[in-house]
Amino acid sequence: MSEEKFPAKKDLLKPENMIRLYASGAFPMADESGDIHWYMPEVRTIVPLNNFNIPRSLKKFIAETDFEYGFDTATLEVIANCTNRSSTWISKELIEAYKGLHKLGYLHSVEVFQKKKLIGGLYGVTHKGAFFGESMFSKVTQASKCAFVKLILHLKEKGFVLLDVQYQTEHLKMFGSVEISFEEFSNLLIESYMKDVSFT
Repeated sequence: MSEEKFPAKKDLLKPENMIRLYASGAFPMADESGDIHWYMPEVRTIVPLNNFNIPRSLKKFIAETDFEYGFDTATLEVIANCTNRSSTWISKELIEAYKGLHKLGYLHSVEVFQKKKLIGGLYGVTHKGAFFGESMFSKVTQASKCAFVKLILHLKEKGFVLLDVQYQTEHLKMFGSVEISFEEFSNLLIESYMKDVSFT
């Protein structure tokens, strides 16, 4: 089975339809022309919330740094920073769609502050016990990694089942990310939807 990709019609960007697509295991990305497509890779990457890793050096850094953290305090600002790069899959149309999810309580973020300035963070979409990670940014060394640690610990504390990170990267491997089949991923989706948990 090859990776599925199909264009998103306008109605697919309505919040209620977007969350149904996320719930089925799909996620959106815009191409270079700005057209939004939904993807369902046959291999998915997750960070197991019952078997993750936090590097010792990063633990030490978090304990000693002056970083401060927030949850859902600047979600749209985090997204804006995630688009501030030479090439991005987060189009203006997709940002507008995210705003719809935000209003309905499905879009969440972790913020990293230093001297009250936003220096890093990440955002994603939740549905019951699943968190679908989308993007992160960092203006200061280690800020995005610290945000990810805070996310993992927060999801664990709240009783989430699934942390989806879509594709494997060297950055994510240090946290214990693993690739699984879409069938395994679907089973985790089913398990996560039996959980009545809240991100906030």
